[in-house]
Amino acid sequence: MGTCREAEPSQIFVPGPIIVGAGPSGLAVAACLSNRGVPSVILERTDCLASLWQKRTYDRLKLHLPKHFCELPLMPFPKNFPKYPSKQQFISYVESYAARFNIKPVFNQTVEKAEFDDVSGLWNVKTQDGVYTSTWLVVATGENAEPVFPNIPGLKKFTGPVVHTSAYKSGLVFANRKVLVVGCGNSGMEVSLDLCRYNALPHMVVRNSVHVLPRDFLGLSTFGIAMTLLKWFPLKLVDNILLLLANSTLGNTDHLGLRRPKTGPIELKNVTGKTPVLDVGAIPLIRSGQIRVTQAVKEITRNGAKFLNGQEIEFDSIILATGYKSNVPDWLKDNSFFTKEGMPKTPFPNGWKGEKGLYTVGFTRRGLSGTAYDAVKIAEDITDQWMKFNGPLSIRNICSSHIIHLHFNKS
Repeated sequence: MGTCREAEPSQIFVPGPIIVGAGPSGLAVAACLSNRGVPSVILERTDCLASLWQKRTYDRLKLHLPKHFCELPLMPFPKNFPKYPSKQQFISYVESYAARFNIKPVFNQTVEKAEFDDVSGLWNVKTQDGVYTSTWLVVATGENAEPVFPNIPGLKKFTGPVVHTSAYKSGLVFANRKVLVVGCGNSGMEVSLDLCRYNALPHMVVRNSVHVLPRDFLGLSTFGIAMTLLKWFPLKLVDNILLLLANSTLGNTDHLGLRRPKTGPIELKNVTGKTPVLDVGAIPLIRSGQIRVTQAVKEITRNGAKFLNGQEIEFDSIILATGYKSNVPDWLKDNSFFTKEGMPKTPFPNGWKGEKGLYTVGFTRRGLSGTAYDAVKIAEDITDQWMKFNGPLSIRNICSSHIIHLHFNKS
C-alpha cells in the first residue's frame, strides 16, 4: 500500500540579496544595487508595488513634505509634478521608478519565516511557494506594515460601522453622519477635514499632547525651513523658532484642546518617532466647530461613546486613525537586532545594518529621506562584498530574469 508524503518546498538560491517588501524602501535598495551591477530578488506579499499607497490610503492624501525631500535615489520627481504630489502621482512615480531600473518583484509571496542558518552561513526565507536562500537579507517591510487596532472597552458592542483609516477612502459614505475619529495625528486630522467636505460632523479624540505646525509659512515649507535652520543652529533653538512660527500662524492650539508637548517637535520626533501634525486646513475647522475635539474615550456603547469627562455622545460611525506598526517579529526568527515592536535597536543613522548579512531599510522614522539614506548605504556595503566574491564582472552575464521569474514545482 502506497503512502502519501507532502512535497518538499522548492529551494531557490539567489546570488544577490533577498529583499522583503516592494514598497519605496525595497525598490530603492533594488535600484541602488542594480545601478552597481548587483542583482536582487524582491518578495512582495501583495499583487502590486507600494501596496500601502495603492490599497491602504485615502483618496485625498498628498505627500506631507515637498517632493524634493521624498525622492528615491537616482531618480527625481517629474518637473511638472506639484510641490506636494498627490497619491496617484506618487504611485505613478514609484511605478516609473521600478520600470526604469527593470525591477520585477515576485508578487503574492508572503514571507512566513526568515532565519539564518549558522551551518551554511545563509539566510533561508520561506514563502508559501518555496524557500529562497541568500547570503544577504534586506528587511524592507517598514514601520507601517500592519494597521494598529486599539483596545477600547466596548468597541465590539458598537452597532455602526467601525473602519480603520487603512480602509478609508473618502467621506462620501459618511455624508451627513456624526463620526467619532479616534486619533489626532496627520491621518486623524486629514480624515476629519475630508469628512467635513461631505457635511459629516467629526468628533476627533485627542488623548495626548500633540504638536501641530503649519505645512507652509509664507509660501515656504515648514519642514524645509527646519532643515535649513538645523544646518546653522542647535536643535532646541530651531524647535523654539518653529513654535513661534506655529503660534503666529495657528494661534494657541491649547485653547482648542490640542495641548503641545513640553519637548519641541523635532526633538520629540527624533527621540520617540512621534511626527508633528502638518496642518492643511483642519485647524480653522476646529475653531469654527465643524470639527469637534473630544477627550479620551472611556468606553464605546452600542450607539456611541462615553468620555472620561462623563459626557456621552451618540455616533453613527467610528473611524480608527490609530496608525500602523511593524510586522517583523511575526516572521524574522531568532534575531536580536529588532525590538519586540519590530524596530531596529540601533538608532538612525546606523540602524541600517545588522549582523550576518542582515540589513534594514525604511525604519528610520524619517520618512522617504531616511529610506534614501539607508538604501544607498546598504547598496554600497553589499556591493563591496559582492565584488570580493565575484570580481569586477558585469552581472548582466547572469540571467537575472531567471532568478526573478521563478516557477515552483508543487508536485
